[in-house]
Amino acid sequence: MRLAIAIGMAALVADEARAELVTRVVEYQHEGTALKGYLAYDGSISGRRPGVLVIHEWWGLNDYARMRADMLARMGFVALAADMYGGGMVAENRDHAATLSGQFMGQPLIRTRARAGLDVLAGHELVDPKRLAAIGYCFGGTTVLQLAYSGAELAGVVSFHGGLPAPQPDDYGRIKARVLLAHGADDPFVSADTIAAFQKGMRESGADWQMIYYGKAMHSFTNPQAGGANIRGAAYDKLADERCWGHMKVFFDEIFAK
Repeated sequence: MRLAIAIGMAALVADEARAELVTRVVEYQHEGTALKGYLAYDGSISGRRPGVLVIHEWWGLNDYARMRADMLARMGFVALAADMYGGGMVAENRDHAATLSGQFMGQPLIRTRARAGLDVLAGHELVDPKRLAAIGYCFGGTTVLQLAYSGAELAGVVSFHGGLPAPQPDDYGRIKARVLLAHGADDPFVSADTIAAFQKGMRESGADWQMIYYGKAMHSFTNPQAGGANIRGAAYDKLADERCWGHMKVFFDEIFAK
């Protein structure tokens, strides 16, 4: 069994290495704001395939979000890293990032702006609009949860070290997406009360959800640059990063199964 798994993983790595990556900037609009997303797919694959929306951290649509889109494209998906801030803006520092992301918190804009990116992805000629997912990091993790709560036509969403807003009673009947949470067990930015409220809301909603804790992992544990901003409580964890990406792959195998 272990040999079969090893051979299978080797074949997957080889397939990803042979990918003919096609990337480009995609311009779109939302409520008068000009947005610049980043599209990536494997040009060697013919026909429609699942699409995955990527929502960036509070820093904005930077190289990290584009890297994740590239990784998804090499796996055979069409990936669109959405632009939540407009013009492809990237925060200059943590205060700027807090201001940019803060305008979305608790506001309908977080759902409608994300939905605009999802609509662009769903309308792409290579995407099967019946097989869509969304993933997000930190601010983006919060965003994809809100997108799921809005009733978006998604097979699933994955939140990596995101905030954990609880669904509200008005959301309960709308959630169609299956939900996967990848959470650092030592993340100081999400309180025990917040986690409890989130889990209570998910149970009451009847949604299909799962939450995986990664021991010793802190906030932003998937980003190798997490320590560069001198944010106490944020740090990269290579093992947790690799594990949660693998768990996402298993989740995608499930939600995209024909």
